[in-house]
Amino acid sequence: MGADLQSAGQSSHMGNVHLCLSVAFAGTMARVFVYGTLKKGQPNYKHMINTAKGLAKFQGRGRTAEKYPLVIAGKYNIPYMLNIPGTGHHIAGEIYTVDDQMLQFLDEFEGCPDMYQRTLMRIEVVEWEGKGGAGEGVMECFVYSTTTYPPEWVSLPYHDSYDSSGKHGLSYVLRESRD
Repeated sequence: MGADLQSAGQSSHMGNVHLCLSVAFAGTMARVFVYGTLKKGQPNYKHMINTAKGLAKFQGRGRTAEKYPLVIAGKYNIPYMLNIPGTGHHIAGEIYTVDDQMLQFLDEFEGCPDMYQRTLMRIEVVEWEGKGGAGEGVMECFVYSTTTYPPEWVSLPYHDSYDSSGKHGLSYVLRESRD
């Protein structure tokens, strides 16, 4: 099933028709799990509610079903979920349904596929506000994690949730404030 999950997240372009076959799609909307600066109250949440970039609807809170390392790295203190299943913590975050326009924006925003890769992961629902009875158990969502990181990041402290102004003292540097 693991290979099926990976291939299900693959996209292909045929002319100007975008095809994406995935169980992470709920109707015409995709489910996305965010764990970093795109969560409510975090520095980049403004993008999730900017309808010019597409539609995103908060559905609830969840955590990764498997453990992953969540590190804060680089000179801009960016949160990264390293795609090393079974290592680290169950990562807390938020579940959204997004339209194709927002999904394309998120791919660009996250530097996909170079900096982050969008893959399917199993997410345990902690609290659900969405409709449709999917509010319990485990669901598959797209998650932006990375396999392209410097080896020393594996030695950084692992977090189970992210807050830009958390006790780690590593405040995120907004893109517009970077040199």
